[in-house]
Amino acid sequence: MFAADGATTAEQWISAGVAILIAFVMVFLLDAFFKRRGKAFAESVLQGNISQETDTRLRFLRRLLYAFIILVGVAVALSQFTGISRLAASLLASGAIAAAVLGFAARQTLANFVAGIMIAVTQPLRVGDWVFFEDQYGVVEDIRLNYTFLRTLGGQQVVIPNEKLASGILRNDTLGGGAVGLDVSLWLPPAADAGRAVAALEEETGQSVSVAEVTAEGVRLAVGGDPCAPPDRAPREAELRLRCLTRLRAEGLLPAPE
Repeated sequence: MFAADGATTAEQWISAGVAILIAFVMVFLLDAFFKRRGKAFAESVLQGNISQETDTRLRFLRRLLYAFIILVGVAVALSQFTGISRLAASLLASGAIAAAVLGFAARQTLANFVAGIMIAVTQPLRVGDWVFFEDQYGVVEDIRLNYTFLRTLGGQQVVIPNEKLASGILRNDTLGGGAVGLDVSLWLPPAADAGRAVAALEEETGQSVSVAEVTAEGVRLAVGGDPCAPPDRAPREAELRLRCLTRLRAEGLLPAPE
């Protein structure tokens, strides 16, 4: 960051500041364009409401452009200093070592970035989808370059690194029709009459009931339910679970609460 005579000059600092300022102004204007014109333009081109797939790709493209403009602005600013040019030449001369050090230091960030591109292209989830990931269930609020944001039914925001999301097991309740069936599990004591419990619950709910698992601790029953919209799944399952527990206690198959 030094001039040829060993001292920085005011002109260099001014030029660098102007380059960075122009980059941020361009980002601001681009953001304003996307917010006011981008979505309307996409809808007019597509002759209808913008799809979740297109919305997700537009959001990712917008942030990719932001990052590119900022990087270009910083690169132009740094190019004003001859010391940086000499430093860059030295680094290029030892490019293998520099690349190895940089890659090791930024491996997680780069992994999240690459995973974000994969998610934007393949779209296992989209903005507005209801998904279940590692005990977290909610709607996808945003997919950014490095992180994906979920909003749970309780209103909490969950931030998931894209690399973890791309390599994990994800359940998307919105894909494939947008309706999900109910699935409730209930446990009976080992000595309880499972056949009688199945018959009672089928009569109570009008749904299929099966013995899903038998262990030394008890018997697990699986109760299905009619499909519903993903946002209604949790309250509907809670209602079904309560009905089943009430019926089992009325039949004497579960101990009454103390």
